Amino acid sequence: MKDLLILAIFPAAMTLAAVTDLFTLTVPNRIVIALALLFFLAAPLAGLGLADIGLHAGLALVALMLGFALFSLGLVGGGDAKLFAATCLWLGPQAIIPYALYAALIGGALALLLLFWRAQPLPAMLASKGWVVRLHSPNEGMPYGIALAAAGLLAYPHSPFMTALG
Repeated sequence: MKDLLILAIFPAAMTLAAVTDLFTLTVPNRIVIALALLFFLAAPLAGLGLADIGLHAGLALVALMLGFALFSLGLVGGGDAKLFAATCLWLGPQAIIPYALYAALIGGALALLLLFWRAQPLPAMLASKGWVVRLHSPNEGMPYGIALAAAGLLAYPHSPFMTALG
């Protein structure tokens, strides 16, 4: 049961965040809050002590401050900033660097793909799908939660949760 909990929570939350961001261009607070709260349930089950949990929390706080700095500059959305921090909470110091690199690379590729797609006319058969129209609009933002979620899933094997399963 413990292993299933460790294996399922983070990937499920990342997938839900990505899908929600794709369809709504938002990452709901309830996903981020659940992810953060469930970390504190799963961390002791994975063998993290109080010092490790504190380190993860401190790194997540730094990530949140960085995310909000980027948000204040208009570079990322608020939900993206919070998702970045909650993901860093789970990944810890050993996986934050790969996570940030994956997020930058995937995010850059997603941005280029979206710019290319937005430069094309929207096919008539998709014009009735509100989420597609929103995603296609150059006046809308980018669903960066997709890149953050994919990067989080790629970095998760380096996290203490996966190494605890050994």
